[in-house]
Amino acid sequence: MDRDAAITQIRNACNGISMELMKINPAVSALGNKEAQDEIYRAVFELTKEVETIKKRLAKLERSDETRDL
Repeated sequence: MDRDAAITQIRNACNGISMELMKINPAVSALGNKEAQDEIYRAVFELTKEVETIKKRLAKLERSDETRDL
């Protein structure tokens, strides 16, 4: 696998994870337990931050590749 393919695969996985994480929030309110809801919301937020960190790092790699090509 080359670098571009790896970046694409990782980005696609991150996008899939993001889409799945968005499905969690609407279901949390149905749990009826504030303590559990708060903890789940916090965990989903942290997971989202980590996924976004990966995506930003990929974008930075791509920008550095483009700069080298100039």
